[in-house]
Amino acid sequence: MYRPDSNVGTVRSSLWYNISKSKLKYQFMSPRPRGCRRVRINPNITYFKPQGVPMSILKIVNLTVEELEALRLRNIKDLDQIECAKMMNTSQSTFQRILESAYKKITDALVNGKAIEIIKQ
Repeated sequence: MYRPDSNVGTVRSSLWYNISKSKLKYQFMSPRPRGCRRVRINPNITYFKPQGVPMSILKIVNLTVEELEALRLRNIKDLDQIECAKMMNTSQSTFQRILESAYKKITDALVNGKAIEIIKQ
């Protein structure tokens, strides 16, 4: 395998060059598989929307069950980030990314008047 130097040109991190028998081939590396996360919530209600606005004109923000679980553990159970990460069977930095994504989505929905859909995967 040969990965060109920075002076040869820009290369995406997932793109590698394979030079065999003077033919240049591009090989894309698949991303790392997603880890199994422990989620202890199965919501019955999966839509939240602003009152008095028809669904047909609303934009929808998709919130995953993982993000909902992260919000529940951190804000309702009042656990610290390390305990939450252990309960979800993930690293502390991954838990922080999940939580940050959930906060951004919910803030976007509240500020811009969008509906929130909880996606069960």
